[in-house]
Amino acid sequence: MKSFILRPLLATLLLASLSSWAGDKTPSDYVNPLIDTHKSRWFYFSSACRPFGMVNLSPDTRTGGDWMNGYIHATNTIRCFSHIHGWQIYGIAVLPITGTMRGHLGMDTYQAEFSHDDEIVRAGYHKVVLRNYGVTAELTSTTRVGFHRYTFPTGKEAHVLFDTGATLLAPITTSEVRRISNRELAGSAVMEPTPRRPKPFTVYFVAQFSEPFVKFGGWRDKTLLPASEAVSGRNAGAFVSFATPSKGPVLLKVTLSYTSIENARRNLDAELPHWDFDRVVSESRDDWNHWLSRIEVAGGTEAQKTKFYTDLWHALLGRRIVSDADGSYCDMTGGTPVVRRASNPKFPHYNFDALWGTYWSLNILWSFAYPDVMDGFCNTMVDMYRNGGLIPRGPSGGNYTFVMIGDPAAPFFAAAYNKGIRNYDAAAAYEGLRKNSLPGGIRDHAGYEHNHDACGGGMKYYVERGYVPEKIEGKGIHKDGCAMTLEYAHQDWCLAQFAKALGRHDDVAWLLNRSQNYTHVWDASVQFMRPRQKDGSWLPDFEPVGKKASRGFCEANSAIYTHFVPHDVPGLVRLFGGPEKYCAALNRQFEKSTSTHFLAEHGKHEMMWVDYDNQPATAMAHMFNLAGAPWLSQKWVREVKEKTFGDVTPMGGYNGDEDQGQMGALGALMAIGLFDVEGGASVKPTYQITSPLFDRVTIHLNRSYFPGGTFEIIARNNSPKNIYIQSAKLNGRALTKCWFDHTALAAGGTLEIVLGPEPNRNWGAAVYPAQ
Repeated sequence: MKSFILRPLLATLLLASLSSWAGDKTPSDYVNPLIDTHKSRWFYFSSACRPFGMVNLSPDTRTGGDWMNGYIHATNTIRCFSHIHGWQIYGIAVLPITGTMRGHLGMDTYQAEFSHDDEIVRAGYHKVVLRNYGVTAELTSTTRVGFHRYTFPTGKEAHVLFDTGATLLAPITTSEVRRISNRELAGSAVMEPTPRRPKPFTVYFVAQFSEPFVKFGGWRDKTLLPASEAVSGRNAGAFVSFATPSKGPVLLKVTLSYTSIENARRNLDAELPHWDFDRVVSESRDDWNHWLSRIEVAGGTEAQKTKFYTDLWHALLGRRIVSDADGSYCDMTGGTPVVRRASNPKFPHYNFDALWGTYWSLNILWSFAYPDVMDGFCNTMVDMYRNGGLIPRGPSGGNYTFVMIGDPAAPFFAAAYNKGIRNYDAAAAYEGLRKNSLPGGIRDHAGYEHNHDACGGGMKYYVERGYVPEKIEGKGIHKDGCAMTLEYAHQDWCLAQFAKALGRHDDVAWLLNRSQNYTHVWDASVQFMRPRQKDGSWLPDFEPVGKKASRGFCEANSAIYTHFVPHDVPGLVRLFGGPEKYCAALNRQFEKSTSTHFLAEHGKHEMMWVDYDNQPATAMAHMFNLAGAPWLSQKWVREVKEKTFGDVTPMGGYNGDEDQGQMGALGALMAIGLFDVEGGASVKPTYQITSPLFDRVTIHLNRSYFPGGTFEIIARNNSPKNIYIQSAKLNGRALTKCWFDHTALAAGGTLEIVLGPEPNRNWGAAVYPAQ
């Protein structure tokens, strides 16, 4: 990877630390990509992939949609090896076959049989035997180049299919494949607009073979075409044929770009000028070890280490680089594609699903372990603001998707800036976020509300009334007024923290005042947050949990969203009548959810009191830490970690929607015992602690951001029964609170925790102060 990812000093430190793993498993060896592959989304599974890789090369066993597509463990056929598994992006399906050329007949006809018995899947590498063709296929990659090694059986004609027009996540509008020489192809595929990504998006590719092919051909609409130098159109594809291979494997490099064929070739020249497949496999393993070793753990079980490093792997995997090696990227915010250069070429541009919910996962993890990644995402969003006029909340294909609700970029930027992550134009970022907080900004776009005069986000009501009522005008989905009110209030507070750090004092008071709008949807008569109607009255037939409970709440219910006040827990506690009453109410919700492992059936989030299947609930177990009962956070965080996120088989572990690193990051934070209900957004960010799974956790800090070198967490008397903190020391001094400042972590040091089997209700019981 480039220096923007691993600066030389940090790389040297991590190489030194890896020497301590000599003779044992390294972090990448613990990664199990097959965890929870029984119910994948399109962007979930990517085996032959680098951190945030543009290329996400892996087998697809099902195609034709987002949910339950990609690699599904229970299937026994592979339809193709495709190179892009991103948020609303996909493309370049390839498959080696033998015998009669059947590529034109479609994937249902030519798909390959395989078995998990002879499959090898690791971080950055995938090997599988295509049994009905007798082909052993191996896959690896650099950041922008997919690398294949095919071992064909002797005595059979061999073909490699490029089914560039095939439907993967969604259809391809048109594609082209052109023969450049008897070792090289080049082409493109135009992804059809989707309800989420409303404009077409083109991927360009160059494919090079290690051996000359003897035939090039193509098809359209399942019909073979006469011999020519190119094939194009809808439902088009191409193939190359080799005379019965006998000299060893055939190697294939497929390089991508979203800007041009020329830049795809430049990416290939920059990243993979040689043909040493095993070298790339080794380099990919080293790359993953560099990244994963930023947090080292000792102690715990083998299963816990497997889940921890797989969690960390997912947090570094799902959101994809879309810029070329030279910083070029495709801007689709206007009427036509425009190729631009990143304003800060040290950082790549990314394609990513919503930042909705990342304040309790990626914002925390990345901001202390991967600050350079946060810089890259901040630069992506600032550039997009300059290009299209809005800070995005989940860009795809160089354009806005308006996924989910609100402006979750505000917590992201506040966490970055207030932790010293500032290698972007902060003034422009604040300008864009302030625009988003007003009518006409991104908050006014409800879910997937693409029109320019969007109003489904209800900002007119929020500004005039201090809340968003139900059944407002506007298009889009997720027009859930109570949830919008709560999320906007939180985002106002985050933006106030950013403004305070920038010295925008006039805005601070205005935003902090708006951050109290959560009180406008508190119904003291029922002790829950409750939706309001347009006339100001409470929504009738209210229930906090149940079939009607989704009204007003985004993929959750009132029981869950009532606790969505991360920026003012003291104020929320007062609404309940004090810490004792608040903690008792929240504890009852957890007790009611133990039998279902704190999970709702996906798509039925309104039916549970606690639901770790989806983002709105993911801070609930940590809320006790700020309400004066940290022993209950210690209890419930451990139980959620083990029951909800502990599985290491293909049948569980993330519960069907890992959401591009969010549940992985949450699991990693739970495992090391660090969290922040405020998501790091405060001008004085803190970490609240729970009991770690491991005896020792070593965080290697990036000295370009944090001077401390390493921060260690040591757990004394650690065992499965000893989950309660008895006492703690920070750098040798007694720590009597259940939190400490980010500055202490950034400076390096040691947190020592003594654990026991029973709660110590005298330790850390202070109520968190209002920030």
